[in-house]
Amino acid sequence: MKRLISLLVVLLIVGAIGYFYYAKLQEPSDNGTWDGDCPPQGSTNQPELQQLNRLKNKANFPLETDFNREVTLAKMLAPGEDYDRWSVNTAAEVSGYVADVKVGGVETCNCKTKDHDHRDTHIELVLDAMNEGGSGKVIVEVTPRIRQAMALKGEDWSTNALRDKILGRWVKVKGWMLFDKEHERQADNTNPNGTHNWRGTCWEIHPVTSIEVIDRPI
Repeated sequence: MKRLISLLVVLLIVGAIGYFYYAKLQEPSDNGTWDGDCPPQGSTNQPELQQLNRLKNKANFPLETDFNREVTLAKMLAPGEDYDRWSVNTAAEVSGYVADVKVGGVETCNCKTKDHDHRDTHIELVLDAMNEGGSGKVIVEVTPRIRQAMALKGEDWSTNALRDKILGRWVKVKGWMLFDKEHERQADNTNPNGTHNWRGTCWEIHPVTSIEVIDRPI
């Protein structure tokens, strides 16, 4: 009988320890990763791309002191070489019209997963709701880490939910500034007159940490 009780106690302890570590896998760690999931540097061995992926995978929300209040959508789209126009160490708040919302590509920052829930949400903002085509777009992106953080707050930031909520609407978004150099040959400001350009600038808000539907600016 004593052996049976001892065995049950051991099983309970092992079960409790197992549950504890399982729960920890579901929580963001201090360095901005999701333990047991894709690391912040992604699935690349290239140091430069690892650094870029770490910026994309930030999990901390910016403080008020992090914001550069000079940043606007119009200034992000202003013509001219813009590699050093802004800083990746700052956050921004911009308003624009949502021309499209879709699942982002298969990228090393998300360990090349094909699972839509673990890929970025790609949101295209424009200045003029009557001119959604062309390359005059700023890209802002919701990441899996921020999506999961919002889920813990009771908000659904899945791509489908965001598309239903904000597509064709005016929004105000907040988040970290990022220069996505992987798109240098596809942006007007870094590849003027490029035949395959589909965006105005490589500068993005990525990750987005706040989205608010607003009235159309006057």
